[in-house]
Formats: sequence, structure tokens, C-alpha cells
Amino acid sequence: ATGPNQVWSWDITKLRGVNKGESYFLYTILDIFSRYVVGWMLADREGEDLACQLIGESCRKEGIVAESLTIHSDRGSVMTATSTAKLMERLGVAKSHSRPRVPDDNPFIEAHYKTFKYQPDFPGTFDGIETARRHCQRFVHWYNTIHYHSGIAYLTPLTVHTGQVEAVRNKRQAALDK
Repeated sequence: ATGPNQVWSWDITKLRGVNKGESYFLYTILDIFSRYVVGWMLADREGEDLACQLIGESCRKEGIVAESLTIHSDRGSVMTATSTAKLMERLGVAKSHSRPRVPDDNPFIEAHYKTFKYQPDFPGTFDGIETARRHCQRFVHWYNTIHYHSGIAYLTPLTVHTGQVEAVRNKRQAALDK
């Protein structure tokens, strides 16, 4: 990717509830150029209908036009589902999947989830879906707008995604010149 909204990576990770067998599913779509979270949702189940909803909403929110975006994922059942493929075809979005049995073939979203789960305030378990949702909301806000990401020259994902890199660099240089 040479700019925002050219290639997205997405996946689903499981968050544990406090009760045995209780889980929540965090769906996240990440722009690989800017590392900006373009869409996320938390649900009590995995489902291709939920994935289609998130992909569709994210494409609308970002103003994606046909033939301008590739979305990469692993080969999970939701990612390879017929309804997910049909939605992407209808939207004019190219799909890309990891190679079979290659667990590190989706590194951007996996690194994002590692950052999420290794934060000092990550509780490990959640006492309900609303508590988990609030935690995810705070994290995504921090990650997109405050976190200086090492993979993008210690800029925030929002700065890169919105094309403000030059303005930030000029501001940094002006501060150094004083």
C-alpha cells in the first residue's frame, strides 16, 4: 500500500468473559498503510452476517469506491464465507487470503491484537459485553489518536490516515529549531 484505504487487514479475536465458556468476539479492520482502525465491532458470536455488516459500514464510512481496495484476512470460516465474498464482489473490493497453514501471514492485524491484549490495563476477562465494548472503545480511540506507532515513524494512525504527516513533521522540526 502506498496510501490509506488501498489495503485493509481484518480478523476476529476472542475475548474471555468471567464465566466459564463465555466469550465475546472483537472484529477489527485495520488500514495497513496508516495502521488506522477503520472499523470494529464487538459481538457475542462469530458470524458472516456480522462481518458483512462491519465491512459494508467501514467501506461506506471511508468512502471506498469500487476497484480501489483490497481486504486481506486469514482463512477463517467467516472470512471465506460465500456471503462475505459476495459482499466484497458487490462493493468492488478485492479479497486476499493468507496462505494455507501459514499463521503469520496476516501480521498487521496480529500485531494490532498483540498491542491490544498486552496493554497494562487489559483485564484478561470481562464481566459483560458492555464492559468489554467500553474497553475496546477506549483502546481504539487511544490507538488511533494518541498512540505513536513505531511502524509508521512514531506518528499516530490518525495523522497518517488523514494525510497530516507533513504538517506534523513541520511542527516537530519547528519545535527542534527553537
